[in-house]
Amino acid sequence: MWGASAWWRRAHVGEARPPAVAPRSGAPIPAAVPAEDAAEAPAPVSAISDSDVQRLRGRKLFMPVEGFDLGRLRDGFHEPRSDHVHAAIDLLAPRGTRVRAVDDGVVRKLLVTGRGGISIYQFDSEGRYCYFYAHLERYVPFLSEGKPVRKGDVLGYVGNTGNAAGGAPHLHFAIFRLDDDAKWWSGTPVNPFPLWASGRS
Repeated sequence: MWGASAWWRRAHVGEARPPAVAPRSGAPIPAAVPAEDAAEAPAPVSAISDSDVQRLRGRKLFMPVEGFDLGRLRDGFHEPRSDHVHAAIDLLAPRGTRVRAVDDGVVRKLLVTGRGGISIYQFDSEGRYCYFYAHLERYVPFLSEGKPVRKGDVLGYVGNTGNAAGGAPHLHFAIFRLDDDAKWWSGTPVNPFPLWASGRS
């Protein structure tokens, strides 16, 4: 099994090359992924603990897609992809639907890649978890790396950028527990599905 860092980079970030699409919010084009992350080999993908899930449940994370019907929530975390496991959930919504911060924290990285498209990495206020929002249509104006955000703040809008191009607009949402060195591109995935599953009717 891949180390979580190399796995996360292949699954969600893709090649370390200049992005082909600029965010439409006027934000600068984000930098490519650091080359040194390929050498990282932290805990395996399956190493998340029950305490992490309970801690996140206690935070009552905000549903990131505005107006999303929890009855349509499905668990795609373990679904296979061409060269990785999904390790995220997809929230289908009309293009342009607001995407909101699930928790208090700070925008750690804005990135545009061939896989995730227009994406946001948000750290929580403790620097313990990272929330990943991908395939956005655009960011909100003036969103920037280092910007503090509060739970419920609008970060961007649902789209189908990156490898979702041509498919249904949706938010690819993932959570991972950060490694001790708190690099935005590495960590151990946490399944978001159970955090909202109890709200399904």
